[in-house]
Amino acid sequence: MIFNSFSYFFLFLLPAALLFRWAKPDLKPWVLVFFGAAFFVFFSVTQLAGWIAAGCLVFFLWESVLSRIYQPGSSWCWLGVGVAVLLLGIFKYWNFVTGLMMGGPATNTLHWPGQFLPLGISFFTFEFIHYAVDRYKGRAERGRFGEYLAFILFFPTMVAGPIKRYQDFEPNLRAPSTNWALDWRMGFTRIFAGLAKKFAIADLLTALTDHLNARDIPHAERWILPVWLLAYGLKIYMDFSAYSDIAIGSARLFGLKVPENFDWPYLQTNITKFWQHWHISLSKWLTDYVYIPLGGSRVAPPRIYLNLMLTMLVSGLWHGAGLNFIAWGLWHGALLAIHRAWNQRAGAKTAAPGRVRVVASWALTMACVNLGWAFFVMDLPTATLFLRRLFLG
Repeated sequence: MIFNSFSYFFLFLLPAALLFRWAKPDLKPWVLVFFGAAFFVFFSVTQLAGWIAAGCLVFFLWESVLSRIYQPGSSWCWLGVGVAVLLLGIFKYWNFVTGLMMGGPATNTLHWPGQFLPLGISFFTFEFIHYAVDRYKGRAERGRFGEYLAFILFFPTMVAGPIKRYQDFEPNLRAPSTNWALDWRMGFTRIFAGLAKKFAIADLLTALTDHLNARDIPHAERWILPVWLLAYGLKIYMDFSAYSDIAIGSARLFGLKVPENFDWPYLQTNITKFWQHWHISLSKWLTDYVYIPLGGSRVAPPRIYLNLMLTMLVSGLWHGAGLNFIAWGLWHGALLAIHRAWNQRAGAKTAAPGRVRVVASWALTMACVNLGWAFFVMDLPTATLFLRRLFLG
């Protein structure tokens, strides 16, 4: 985890926050650009060949230059979207797609060798797409070149989000908070809360979640299987919300605010509310840039259900390149479609829920969400083995 390294705090976060605070207004965006580019290169060199890291930075610059000619209704906006999607596909899905075509990794002669996934590509690609689409629709201003680069290269959100919107980030960048004492107190409180989640809870659960593999599952007592899966559900929440806490707290040190990403999702009583409170910035992005363009809820019910399935399929693929992530996305798409169909059938006849019904709804929602984690944490054959053992013994 980059966020718990000394390099993150002492080479990047603290120097960047201090320099940003002291810099003149016109130079503040360029402070973020410099440290963002340095952050990307520094944490990429251990994973990627130097030429790949340099090439990605060139792409950032090229895409930022291209963004200068985005205008409402301009086809250049769609070119920007297409290039962003194409590069994400090449870097993240090439081996997966060619592996399916060639009959598996062992026979895939088109396989990219070694580590080939640029740092944070899923997050900054969605921000590229958001800006291009919103410029096309006239919902975002052009902004200054340095401000757009700072938006893309803002390193606290580069690796794990939250996914920002330019029209929210730019005004904040132009007029950041000047209350050092409050910002640093709130920022470090949020950072320490994230670190506590990571070290005190998430990392300790690894002793249980590491058993979710094809070697241990066949020989485990049946009663321990749901314990392992529930442990993973808690671990991924603590891990991911910890990253978001540290990112949000880090931004606060600059006097900047980025979106909240989690709001007690495991206390929600249906799957729709769960997704309104889990990875909020992604859920809103998928709603605005996938679900609504597909027709959203303005079409006939069967099409609505299809839109939900396709939107969550995109969510699954965004999280990872694998059949298990496709299954996870379709699982949640099916849950959302079933919930919507249930609500439409119940209609106005549904009375105010009693306490027993609320508890039962919460328990059913958590059972469905946690069953879905089987597809997320394990490859598809292992997840199938796990579920077969869980339900059939």
